Amino acid sequence: MFAIARSEMTQLVRNRLVAASSLFIPLAFSAVLIFNRENFGGTPVTAALILVTVTAMGTYITATTTLASRRQNLFLKRLRSTAAKDASILSGLVLPVALVNVIQAGVIVAVLSAVGTPPVGVAAVVAAVVVLELMFVGAAIATAGLTNSPDRAQVTTLPLFVVVLGAAMWVGLTGTEELTAVKRLLPGGAVTELIIEGWSGMALHETVSLLLPSLAFVVAAFAAAKSTFRWEPRS
Repeated sequence: MFAIARSEMTQLVRNRLVAASSLFIPLAFSAVLIFNRENFGGTPVTAALILVTVTAMGTYITATTTLASRRQNLFLKRLRSTAAKDASILSGLVLPVALVNVIQAGVIVAVLSAVGTPPVGVAAVVAAVVVLELMFVGAAIATAGLTNSPDRAQVTTLPLFVVVLGAAMWVGLTGTEELTAVKRLLPGGAVTELIIEGWSGMALHETVSLLLPSLAFVVAAFAAAKSTFRWEPRS
């Protein structure tokens, strides 16, 4: 797995298009929101919107594109003919993307802490980032199974990206005092609330109540990945 991950990290750095979509565009987007954070309700809401969006762009879209590309050029098929197990192959391919995105998240949290208010519930924010990464990794594997080329990844990832971003903005800008259950049961809704409330400080039982629906989406994403992912090129 780690040998595959090292090779994939090299490819990630060399591919300018993928590097731009996973590195520079998310960071540029983050800079704009950080600069205008008071227009979005302050540091906690800005942190939630940035972390959800950056993970969707940096992990979900990039990992989907990577997997579709590796399947199209038969790299997945060649790897599967080796002694490496299926889980190790997929983990090695998506690990560099997720690792880069986690580092970005750390930088974003550090910058927001410096220019705004630092998070009170650090554990809740860390848990939210982990859940986001897992959810989007599973979703990327599932979506890659429905994507017949790297170029099509921009289309196949769009529905979930729009739903998650819409849920994050809805929760971030309007709160969850009304339609609480609906907002938490949307993909990205509960984890957005977890970041906001965790940043401001929240009780343990509240953290658990927000983690449960978020973890349910993680399970659903990997279940979908198991049923939809394909190793052979799609026509």
